[in-house]
Amino acid sequence: MSQLFTIRPVTEARHMRSLEDVQIAAWGYPEREVLPGTMLRISAAMGGVVLAAYPEGSDVPFGLAYGFPAMREGQLWHHSHLLAVAPGWRGSGAAVALKLAQRQAARAQGHTRMTWTFDPLIARNARLNLGKLGARAVGYHPEWYDLGTEIPADRLMVEWDLTREYTEQPAPLPSGEVALEVAPDGTPGPVSLHPHAEQVLAEVPTSADSLPVHLRLAWRLALREALSGHLSAGYAVTGLARQGERAWYVLEQAAQPG
Repeated sequence: MSQLFTIRPVTEARHMRSLEDVQIAAWGYPEREVLPGTMLRISAAMGGVVLAAYPEGSDVPFGLAYGFPAMREGQLWHHSHLLAVAPGWRGSGAAVALKLAQRQAARAQGHTRMTWTFDPLIARNARLNLGKLGARAVGYHPEWYDLGTEIPADRLMVEWDLTREYTEQPAPLPSGEVALEVAPDGTPGPVSLHPHAEQVLAEVPTSADSLPVHLRLAWRLALREALSGHLSAGYAVTGLARQGERAWYVLEQAAQPG
């Protein structure tokens, strides 16, 4: 049975504390890593976008989207800092609905572009960002956060053109030059750079969370080399290809928005 929910802006201080609980439920964060309700309150009052998803008929949120205006070198856009959905609501469509509501709010403020980061080891997030939303990854940032964990917190930087009509893209079959794929023993194979190929593939584990630490670290470093190498050569990550239980990042040369 489908899960019914509503999404609405959160602006009042008394409703912000529960959004801390959403972050803990979604990611298992220790309290020191949680964005506090006081910061969300100030941001909502000063141009930020704070949205929450609620089960139908309930005032206890299970999802959160948060972003704020960003500016660099005279360019202004909306940066999405958080998208959190409690595990029991994954697959419900809430993540896409939250992102589309955030898109609408950002466009109402006059923004034409949205950025955010995600962990390239998490294939389900890649499917959401690149396939379902139609964004593209344009930069690779090693050790973007210092989380004090054994696996460096690398992130891909995503860019979403808000002027394009939203259409969900089905996962394509893998096609192109292979930069990275799994070896027979489950480790990542050697990285091959293809600076002149029209399309390049880099495999990513579909369940990295279940891998032992040494394998997650090996995949982290291999993906870092494969993705950053091609992004620096003018590629963008434009999709996530699937075949059976395997998944590959799709990189296209000179990909442009619009």
